[in-house]
Amino acid sequence: MLIGILLLLIETACGLLTVMFLARFLMQWARVSFRNQLGQFVVATTDWAVRPMRRVLPGLFGLDLASLVPAWLVQTLFVLVELGLQGLAGMGNPLGVLLGVMGLGLLGVLKLAIYLLIGVVLISAVLSWVNPYAPAAPVFFGLAEPFLRPIRRVLPTIANVDLSPLVLILALQIMLMVLASASGGFIGLIMGR
Repeated sequence: MLIGILLLLIETACGLLTVMFLARFLMQWARVSFRNQLGQFVVATTDWAVRPMRRVLPGLFGLDLASLVPAWLVQTLFVLVELGLQGLAGMGNPLGVLLGVMGLGLLGVLKLAIYLLIGVVLISAVLSWVNPYAPAAPVFFGLAEPFLRPIRRVLPTIANVDLSPLVLILALQIMLMVLASASGGFIGLIMGR
């Protein structure tokens, strides 16, 4: 029980940190201004890792890899800690364990990115109904728009109701199911199967 509580606390801390790195990446990719309270919070919580990483790792095709790599490293570290606390470290051959841990870290980043996107889409949809002029509304609208725009091109509004957030969330849920099934292969590498 104590190990379960410790894992929950570590997973929460690693998850929040990873989401901050992903939010920074997404805000830069979508060209959303950091001159707001949310943007300043994201920068303040991630600058300690992103700034030094930028000296070593340049951007690629406009993507801020200095924000993505720390997110992946945090999730990979969490997988290692989880395996160590559960007594599963060193079950298979070292290369298989390394590849499995790195793969599970990558899946963890993808899963958290999908959860972040679901949250952004839900908040932007609610703000569009309740208070489209809220101070945080431009941030959420700017983050959600690149993902909703392709769906809006195909799916028109019905009686002035935009169904694109619903379609996107459904597609993201399907992606979460695919990621959950993909994790079995990496667990097999770690266990030496």
